[in-house]
Amino acid sequence: MDVENSNNKEFKVKVGGEQMEQKMVTSKPEFDNLNSVKIQDIIDVEFLQDFQDSFAEALGVASVTVDIDGNPVTKPSNFTKFCIEYTRGSKAGLARCMECDRKGGAESARTGKPAIYDCHAGLVDFGSPIMLEGRQIGSILGGQVLTSSPDEAYYRKVAQEIGVDPDNYIDALREVKQISRKNLEAAAKMLYLVANTVSKVGYQQYKLKDMAGLINDSIVKISATMEQLAASATDVNNNQNALNEEIQNVNVISGKINEVMDFIKEIADETRLLGLNAAIEAARAGQAGLGFGVVAQEIRKLSGDSKETVGKIKEFTTIIQQSVNKTVTMGQATSVTVEQQAAAIEEVTASIQEVTSMTEQLHALANER
Repeated sequence: MDVENSNNKEFKVKVGGEQMEQKMVTSKPEFDNLNSVKIQDIIDVEFLQDFQDSFAEALGVASVTVDIDGNPVTKPSNFTKFCIEYTRGSKAGLARCMECDRKGGAESARTGKPAIYDCHAGLVDFGSPIMLEGRQIGSILGGQVLTSSPDEAYYRKVAQEIGVDPDNYIDALREVKQISRKNLEAAAKMLYLVANTVSKVGYQQYKLKDMAGLINDSIVKISATMEQLAASATDVNNNQNALNEEIQNVNVISGKINEVMDFIKEIADETRLLGLNAAIEAARAGQAGLGFGVVAQEIRKLSGDSKETVGKIKEFTTIIQQSVNKTVTMGQATSVTVEQQAAAIEEVTASIQEVTSMTEQLHALANER
């Protein structure tokens, strides 16, 4: 029991010691993760096993579910001794079965619907593909039944051809379920409809779960970014406070410079008066020359005071320059922080847009029928 697709991706199935060749669909998915989706991701395997067992037992047919790689997803249900122990138990019989499965699988894959086909040993099998948005992700294989009374002479001939004991082969044949071909077609169709409906619903839940995870990641990312924004805002506030303090320092130093300048002005005024007095004293002769010497000495003292004052002015000027440099540096740091905040805001905006887009998809998915 096998399924083949026009894309010709070939694989082999082994169930209960038997090997079955398969080919599956590999069409491009509409959803990003479709290529990686497995039957186990979208269908509860326990439910599938129970359903398969009940179905096989109720109709008396064999059944097993396989994935895209041909690996059994469920345990075989109601497999016949005729097929497992005798027909597929022989090398020649297995080769014939695989060829029958290949032909039946090719028809199933071509139509994307269940295919009913006769096996070389005279039994009837079917393959029901499990489709997901145009891509086959597995199949339910079944059958191993008769649709008419068997011609024992034919089966004895087959037994001899494949190298098994004819009497044992006939005994196993008499245990095979006989149903009408119409009922078998209906059973295969029912399997197809149920499996594909369950897979569709399961895939919607799978996408919802995936989107919910992405939304959660986006929200976490937004939360972390907002925390960074809050921390950056604190840094900006601290920098601004420090900047205000530096500006206040500049104002205080400027006031001190003004005081020094006033002092220099006073010195200049006194120097002018002293110079005038020195000129007057110089005009005198004799004993008045001694007075000029005293005046000259005072002028030299004032000159020294002026040089000291100039040194203080230079010192204050240096302090002002350092304060200005700090102001510039903090201004640059503030600019960098503002740029980081702008980038963070853009990131938050992008995340919000992504969440909005997924919300729209979730809404559309919830309303899909």
